[in-house]
This record gives sequence, C-alpha cells and structure tokens, in this order.
Amino acid sequence: MTQRPARRPWIAAALLALMAGPTLADDAPAPATAPMMRGLAGPYLAARMATVENDFLAAARYYARALAQDPSDPYLQDSALVALASAGQVDRAVAYAETMLTEAGGGTEFATLMRRSQLIREGNWDALLAYLDERHGTDMPISEDLMDGTIRAWALLGAGRASDSLEAFRQMAADASIAPVVNYHLALALALVGDYEGADAMLDQADASGHLLGLTARAQILAQLDRRDEAVEMLDALPGLEAEPQLMALRAALIAGEPVAFDVVTGPADGIAQLFLAFASALSGGPDPEPLSLIHARLAVWLQPENTEARLLVAQLLQERQQFDLAEEEYEAVRAQGQVRPVAELSRIDALSRGGRRAEAEKAALALTAAYPDLAQAWVALGDVLRMQEKHAMAVPAYDKALSLLADAPPQARWFPLYARGIALERSGQFDRAEADLLAAIEIRDDNASLLNYLGYSWIDRNIQLERGLDLIKRAVELSPDDGYILDSLGWAYFRLGRYEDAVAPMERAIATMAADPLVNDHLGDIYWMVGREREAQIQWKRALSLEPTESGEVDPARIRDKLERGLDAVMADEAALTKGRTPPGPQNVADTSEAAE
Repeated sequence: MTQRPARRPWIAAALLALMAGPTLADDAPAPATAPMMRGLAGPYLAARMATVENDFLAAARYYARALAQDPSDPYLQDSALVALASAGQVDRAVAYAETMLTEAGGGTEFATLMRRSQLIREGNWDALLAYLDERHGTDMPISEDLMDGTIRAWALLGAGRASDSLEAFRQMAADASIAPVVNYHLALALALVGDYEGADAMLDQADASGHLLGLTARAQILAQLDRRDEAVEMLDALPGLEAEPQLMALRAALIAGEPVAFDVVTGPADGIAQLFLAFASALSGGPDPEPLSLIHARLAVWLQPENTEARLLVAQLLQERQQFDLAEEEYEAVRAQGQVRPVAELSRIDALSRGGRRAEAEKAALALTAAYPDLAQAWVALGDVLRMQEKHAMAVPAYDKALSLLADAPPQARWFPLYARGIALERSGQFDRAEADLLAAIEIRDDNASLLNYLGYSWIDRNIQLERGLDLIKRAVELSPDDGYILDSLGWAYFRLGRYEDAVAPMERAIATMAADPLVNDHLGDIYWMVGREREAQIQWKRALSLEPTESGEVDPARIRDKLERGLDAVMADEAALTKGRTPPGPQNVADTSEAAE
C-alpha cells in the first residue's frame, strides 16, 4: 500500500495567498450561501457546489481552504488548479503548480502541464527539453505521446536545432493515426525556417483545410511562392467567405499585389498554442464537453493572446457552462483586437441574450445587420432577440429580411426562420400568416417536436383543427416523450376534445416535470374537476395561484378564484368558449440560430 506523502501546510498557505490577490477578491467574492464548517467537509462541499455551478473562482477559493486541512491530497490539488485555469487565472495556476512541484514527489499530471506551459511562455527551450527528457526518459520514443512529442519538436526549433526539430516531426508523422495533425505542425515549422515549398507539400497531407488558421496559413504560404492566383482561387471556393473579414482582407491583399507575410505562427510558442487549441477543440466535441477542453483553450490564449480562434473557443465553452459574463470578456477581447467576425458576433449576441443582457444583445444584433446587411443569420439573430423581449411585431420584419435573403437557399436553411417568424406572427395576432409559416416549416422538418407542438397547440387553443392538432402533438410526444410542455399540450388537447379521462395521465406526467408551473397546475385542476376529483382540483388551482408566472404563460387569477368559489362547471357555463388557455411556449433556446444553418 502506497504511503501518503507528508502533510505540507506551507503549500496550502501558498495557494491561499494566491487566492487573496485583488483580482480574485474583487471579481468573484465567495458566495455567502456556502459558509465554512470545521474540518475538511465544509470547504470541500462548498467547492464541489461551486464546481457544479461552474463558479470557477469560488471553487478555487474553497479548494484552497480544503487544502489547508489536507495539503497532500492530489484530488484537491488538481481541483484547485483546474478551477484557477478555467477562470482564466493561468498565472496563478502556474505559480501554485510550481509550488506543488518544488518538493520531490509532489505535484500531479495537471501540475506538470502547467510547468511545461510556463517554460513554453518563457521561451526556456533548453529547460523544457530537459524536463521532457526527465518525464519520458531519454530512451523512450516521445513520438508515442502526441502532445509532448509535438511540444518537444517545437522546443527543438526554439533551441536552434532546426534539423532535429524537423526530423522529430517526421518521425511522429510516420504514425498514420496522428499524421494529419503532425504534418500540419511540420508545415508551420517548415514555413518558419523559410522552406515554403516543403510547407506547401506538407499541408497537402495535413488536417488544415477545415479551420481558419489552416486556410490562412495555406494562403500565406502560396503568397510566398508567388502563387497568389491559386491562393485567391482557394479562398473564392470557400462557402461563406464574405462572412470572414480576415480572409477577405487577405484576399484583397493578394489581388492588389500587396506584401503578404507568413504570420500564422511567429515562433514555437505560437505553434504549441495551436496544438493546445486542437486538443481543446477535440475535447469540446459532443453534448458534454470534457472539462479539460476549457483548460487547453485557456492555455492556448495564455501562450498566444492574439489567437482569436482560441479566444472564441474559450467564449463558447464558457457559454455552454452558463458563464456569460466571463464569455463576454473574451468576445470583448476579440473586438478590441479588431478581429470581429460575424460568427463571433452571433455567438456573442446569444451569450448576451441568455445572460439576461437583452438590450445589449439587441444593440449588437442591429450593429451586425448594419455591417453585414446581406447576412441572413444576422437578421435571424435580431428577430430572436426582439422575440425574447416580446417585441413580436418588430421581430417579423427581421425574419422577413432573413427569409428574402434565403430565397434560393436549401430548404434546411429556411425552416428555423419560418418557425421563428411563425411564432412572432402568432404572438402579434396574425395567425393566418403564422399558420402558413409553421406548416411550411413542418414540410421541411417534420421531426422537430417543438415545432409540431407549437402548431398543434395553437390549433387546439383556438378550438380549430382539433383532431389534426392532436395528431401533431402526439407525434411531438413520440419525438420528445419527457418534455413537460409537450405533455401539457397533449393533456390539454384531450381536455378540449372532451376526452377527460385520457387527459389525466399526460397532465400528471407534465406536472411531475413542471411542478412549479402555474399553467400546468391550473390545467391539471380543470382536468381533475372534469373527472370528478373535485378536492384535488381545488388543491391544484390554489397552487396555481401561489406560483410565479413562468415562460409557459400566465394564469388568470380572477378566473381561478371564480372556479374555486363556484366550480368549473359554472364558470364554463358563463363562457361561450374556453378561450383563455396559455400561449404555447416558443423554442427552448429562442436566441439559438445554429439550427438554421443545418
């Protein structure tokens, strides 16, 4: 059994000192809701809660306090480093990692990544090479490790050993599984030493055509070879070129015969920054990105602050973690560098909207439509922001413009603007036009549950097309069986059709997922009343009155009180038709325009 290292309270003290800096204290105060408790449990649990909520700075603080109780625990050490780096406090993460590593046997794998990053940033290539040899052993082929192998090859170039560097890259590229990545870095290294012919040949074997930096590198290399026409032809073949200002500026310089430098990388640290960016991109794929994706993206920015691709990935990863203010910092940094791109602005508008800063989002969307009036996605984003602010009538012209720009686009590019305009039209009282848009959208995407539910419920709520509306909602339930909104729609459709017994099960399933929604409680009360469960109906109505309105719509308190006093039968007898149901919810992410590009 491995003996635990001796307790080292001075390491925890060093981390606590790092935590006390002005940036940490001013920018992210520790939440008052997580008080300290005696021993390890209190700060550890507070740290875990902050981690779950992606409150990185608070997590780092609490992990530091936990380390004060158990300084040798590698899990706590790594967790503190991850929290610091995730928050963008890479300088402090590096300093703490160095503190961990100064004692023999101390430090974790993540701490060694911080040390390597520090040596790279310092340009201390000889020390980095010695450290890599120490880690892997001089007899172990470092090509077996893609990251350290690539770092070592770049470090050899930085140390002035160009031939050894290029040979190290070539040895790694012999492994077919990693050759596309390695050949891209070999191409950059060849270009740095002036071998543009060799660089161009390597790019043919590299994984470089699908990202902005690779395309820029190829065009710049072709310019050095006086093959400007080929570079322009390559750029002109790119879809959506007009939405990439950096590539448009490069194209203009190529055509005008202006000097075009090779500056995608200016030294080995830039190349390693791109390596970290590649790892971050790979780890960020899928519905649940790996935590290390953000770490690698942060390190890429730390090594190469002008790398806008890395900053944009950091911003997007922060958005996914609901850290909208931190994401906005990265977008602002990109804007300050004069590298504003429509794709970045669209993501920024989404972040502002979801962060509750909708007036700023509207301003940004208006600026984007002014700068790129022929970019359909900009008009969709503007419509979405207006719709989120319930400015439905104002949103309609924005969607009109987007759809006019998409007139010749494939149908898949049109379904979401049609759906969104249908919502705006329905909410602004133009149901005939809304119905036409929603039907047109369904013709394109008959597998989108929210879209089917929206039209189906709109018909049911108006007491028209009841059977057809029920069919749409049933199909939506098949596609999304656990969606509370859609289950509510199904229950209410049965209610409108007088099929009260059938309505009970879906509405009870809806309430299980949306217990705090007043409309669902109100609907369930009505259904219970109609099947003779009058006491339970009154409980649901009283609960509906006690709850705050949600995005599904507002209840009519006077009508509920009337039902409590006289019963639903009497209220319905006084009404020509039940017309005050809820307005169906729009798409769950109304500012998300990514689906329109599918």
